[in-house]
Amino acid sequence: MRLVAFVGPSGTGKSHRALWIAHENGLDYIIDDGLLIHENSIVAGKSAKKAPSKLASVRVALFTEDDHRDEVKKAIREKKPKGILVLGTSDKMVDKIAETLELGTFEKRIYIEDVASQFEIEQARNTRLKQGKHVIPVPAVQLKKQFSGYFLDPLQIFRRKGKGSFQKVGEKSVVRPTFSYYGNYTISDYAIYQVVNHIIRAMPEMERVSRFRANNEPDGLYIDMDVIMVFGYNLIEAVRAAQKTIIEELDRFAGFNVNRLNIYVKNLVLKKTR
Repeated sequence: MRLVAFVGPSGTGKSHRALWIAHENGLDYIIDDGLLIHENSIVAGKSAKKAPSKLASVRVALFTEDDHRDEVKKAIREKKPKGILVLGTSDKMVDKIAETLELGTFEKRIYIEDVASQFEIEQARNTRLKQGKHVIPVPAVQLKKQFSGYFLDPLQIFRRKGKGSFQKVGEKSVVRPTFSYYGNYTISDYAIYQVVNHIIRAMPEMERVSRFRANNEPDGLYIDMDVIMVFGYNLIEAVRAAQKTIIEELDRFAGFNVNRLNIYVKNLVLKKTR
């Protein structure tokens, strides 16, 4: 298995360029901030961007937890990558990751200065410091379970093939972790309820939500709710339409990954009230 290191200080644009670097060097897997990534998909691991502090994020990136480390090592054994690009903030860090995951030695090291100008590096630093934004080289949909309730900005990556011609290389996501410059934020259950109740009341088949319970777990949102419906409509079709709309709107509202949405029809009214 070929092993290449991609080294640069934090916030200089490594993750932004990771897919392109891997593609140019014929490497089919990437290890970045605790994740094992293959063709824009998370194969194993957990993101260091989800850690509650910068120190905790470093521990995740170094695979210090037994379960995390063993999961990634098992995936590498099973998938048998042709080559892996390992991202790190220093030579010491990438060497530690390679040693911890028993990957072997690097055939070469690529430094951020080799692929980015000083101006581009400073731009990346300013984005990190002033806006608290971090890049993860996978599509936003791949991160829903790990970043439920976070703001995710999907971006597509292209490379120029010729004049006016571009080839899509992959997709990446921009996240703002809880330890970023702007600090923590929370979304209350009541705010979620307000979104859901607004959707229900706007449907002609539905009267209102009579009971609502939401659990925002690390892997996503779990919702149980009772509704009062209007007599005369197809209950099954109406409930399915409500589920679909609620899931889509909570995703649009704050990137929530809804793992379960149970809707119980508890009562009927003959006419919808205003």
